[in-house]
Amino acid sequence: MAAEGDEAELGLLECRVCFERYGPGGQRRPRNLPCGHVLCRACVGALGGPEGRRLECPFCRRACGSAETSDCLPLLQLLEVLGPTGGSVPSALGRRSGGATGPAPAGLVLRLSLGGWGSLVNPTGVAACRRSGRLVVAHDGKKRIHVFGPSGSCLQRFGERGEAGNDIKYPLDVTVTSDGHVVVTDGGDRAVKAFDFEGKGVLAIREGFCLPWGLDATPESEVILTDSEAGALYRLTADFRKGKLKKCQMIRSQLISPRGVAVSQTSGAIVVIEHLKAQGLGHSSTRVKIFSAEMDLVGQMDSFGLNLVFPSKIYTTAVAFDKEGHVIVTDVCSQAVICLGKPENFPIFNPLISHGLSYPVGLTYMANNSLVVLDSGDHSVKIYSSP
Repeated sequence: MAAEGDEAELGLLECRVCFERYGPGGQRRPRNLPCGHVLCRACVGALGGPEGRRLECPFCRRACGSAETSDCLPLLQLLEVLGPTGGSVPSALGRRSGGATGPAPAGLVLRLSLGGWGSLVNPTGVAACRRSGRLVVAHDGKKRIHVFGPSGSCLQRFGERGEAGNDIKYPLDVTVTSDGHVVVTDGGDRAVKAFDFEGKGVLAIREGFCLPWGLDATPESEVILTDSEAGALYRLTADFRKGKLKKCQMIRSQLISPRGVAVSQTSGAIVVIEHLKAQGLGHSSTRVKIFSAEMDLVGQMDSFGLNLVFPSKIYTTAVAFDKEGHVIVTDVCSQAVICLGKPENFPIFNPLISHGLSYPVGLTYMANNSLVVLDSGDHSVKIYSSP
């Protein structure tokens, strides 16, 4: 079993053309092809030739242009967790090689699994429409936005890579407003774009952001947005039906690479995940910050502080509030979903899902309080509920 784990790790962290280990920058940076296969930047350049002509995927033979490739965000996040020392996947994620799978959680049961490789490609964000029960997933496939019905059927796909109004270059996160609009952060052209459920673009905000990343909607259809490069948190107010932006207000600054964000639908509290820079040869870490509806800091805890309280290293990639106002996070180190308690009791430690996940990167709750987990490791959406 250990040998199988080592082989899987090798395939995950190395370009399958040149067999060089991926890196966070330069020629070894992992790049997605439109077909979903991943190569390093050097191999993409070599296959395209000095003139940058169209290249052919060495695995499935699908043709594409160099400009159609994009960064493989899940692999880059994994490299960030591993740190500059380049540790192994099992040690970085807090697992023993060849270890046994833990017991099934008593509280939540997997009810439905959607997507999978081919249907979804390196998904980055998930959101639920509370009125209709539809799920919206942002991923790196040909059509960037995938809409699932409550039963798991595919209802709509939209948002191709390109320059047109309805196009999406590289989606980082997605949310659904209470008035039924899909809002996406596009890292490709550093914009925020809104669509109706038919895929018609209704609003695009391209000015004023450095790198818009995470977003969540309030009950009033406002959008809370993180800007990872600017270190800021924004509140967007818009009339999406008329395609008009009313206000873009910075409500918090001096954050450190904020990405994931969630808004409590009951109290209005906001929780943000900061991604802290690695110090020296140490691994990168994350910090969870909780603000009241008035943007007063209620509590915060980084990976080091959480590790003093909890049994393993925690590296959070996504966050949500449940209907009771508990802060729920994904942890890629233990491949788990953990409840950190309500803001006034933060932090506690209550694992909700401790097995069956590979690389959880997204969270949301449906109107019936089912928990939806986006698992980038196997390109799927997993829906859990109480037994």
